[in-house]
Amino acid sequence: MQGAIVLSRLLAAFIVCAGCGAAWNAGAQASQTGKAKPAAAPKAQQSTSSADQEADTIVAVVNKDIITQRELSVRLAQIRQELSRQKAPLPSDDILQREVLQRLIQERLEQQEAKRQKIEVTDQMLNRAIESIAQRNKTTVQNMRKQVEASGMSWDQYSSMIRREVMLEGLRQRVVDSTILISDAEVDAYLKDQTARQSGGLAALAQQGMQQQAAQQQAAQQAAQQAAAQRQAAQSAPNQPPILGLAQILIRVPEGTSKDQLKQYRARADAIMARLRAGESFEAVAQSSSDGPESNRGGELGVRPLEGWPDLFLKAVANVKDGQVSGVIQSPNGFHILKVLGRAGGQQSAPPPAARNQNAPQQPGPGPVPGRAQGDAATAKQGPMPVQQTKARHILIKTSQVVSDEIAQQKLEQIRSRLVDGKESFSDLAKRFSNDSSAPSGGDLGWLNPGETVPPFEKAMNALKIGEISQPVQSQFGWHLIIVDDRRTEDIAEQFQRNQVRQKLFQQRSDAAFENWLQQIRNQSYIDNRLEKRQRQSKE
Repeated sequence: MQGAIVLSRLLAAFIVCAGCGAAWNAGAQASQTGKAKPAAAPKAQQSTSSADQEADTIVAVVNKDIITQRELSVRLAQIRQELSRQKAPLPSDDILQREVLQRLIQERLEQQEAKRQKIEVTDQMLNRAIESIAQRNKTTVQNMRKQVEASGMSWDQYSSMIRREVMLEGLRQRVVDSTILISDAEVDAYLKDQTARQSGGLAALAQQGMQQQAAQQQAAQQAAQQAAAQRQAAQSAPNQPPILGLAQILIRVPEGTSKDQLKQYRARADAIMARLRAGESFEAVAQSSSDGPESNRGGELGVRPLEGWPDLFLKAVANVKDGQVSGVIQSPNGFHILKVLGRAGGQQSAPPPAARNQNAPQQPGPGPVPGRAQGDAATAKQGPMPVQQTKARHILIKTSQVVSDEIAQQKLEQIRSRLVDGKESFSDLAKRFSNDSSAPSGGDLGWLNPGETVPPFEKAMNALKIGEISQPVQSQFGWHLIIVDDRRTEDIAEQFQRNQVRQKLFQQRSDAAFENWLQQIRNQSYIDNRLEKRQRQSKE
């Protein structure tokens, strides 16, 4: 079971990064093996022919696309090596193949949907994403390439993986993130709730991930304290829509499971329910028995507005008190047992414009390159944090298949010449020419903290005097002209804390909404999982 949990977490966030050693070149190993035994050449040739036939076997059909055994084998090799690197238990071959194939099916659905919505990743976008990864790892693209190839993965394979992740980020931003807003009222409610928990001696469950196991009596006492704290927070904001905290134990049911097998999964869920009723800690049972990726956090799914939870979950816990557990419920993913962590209140504020560093903890929005920030909110009181803030504006020209880097740069140089002549204002030209969401406000980005914009933008901005206009600056968003309006020193401790909370709430709501959206796409698609069918037939 522990191996399955580790595998689930790994598949949920499997992005190969420079130097991680997660790639394995099966072809190179096969070649070396062949050279080591030249006498067996005829036999090896027959084996290779057989292997080629097997590699071309279709293991799944996803709408009009196919997934071959060759694709599955390559991904299996990567996962096995990563599990080995982490010294994690290796699941059985059947479980590993089934889980990895499910991930490949999901990726194919995502690619099909991105194509349908005409989301493309140009070579320019890919190069900027790779440069951003290198900058975050404090290395060069050339050194990163050496590390990737030393791990056994070709640079083309790595680039394809990054292209896929950039595409997925674009898809996620279009269908989910652009619709999510977090309000000051929601941040206030979260902070009040956390303060009430801490002052009442309750462990900060959301911050610490509910990793501590507790006896049932202690858990019940904590739940009572938590409920009181949340009632206090809700009373202080009576007009705010409610938010709900949940944890789950998931018994995952693979696609294509037979009726007899479904009964076995249900029996497993019922056995876990019996353990909970007998007094075992929900957190401990989740850590040892749940198939969900959040099992290492005691099953905690987080705190979200009601619209961020599936209707199935809301109905299941409608009459469940804080700190109590639902019955067993069934979804397309399997069987769930839910625990209500508590209820409080919240509302909404827009994600940031493009120049900002969307991977920085100050921002609620999604990252522009692979990997999404998942930092916990700093709800404890901060000491003074004096920083120099910069008030800046910019004009952004985005690149595309039509607008090359050269065209974008030339256009900004022309705009800069008009500004230097003094005949037109920066604000007016930003409104007319900028491709950024800040254009209606004349390119105004407000007061910026250190690290709040992407590195190339910040470096150019910091070099400017007040009132000075930059030369065209390239970032992963496109090309910018920057002007500095003012600078000041400010204590941002409270703002930093609020922005961390805002990001956490944004991430929770975004994750839930995207997960629900993907499930809808899956339910509407034709999926023929031939591998699972063959596995079932071989056992019958």
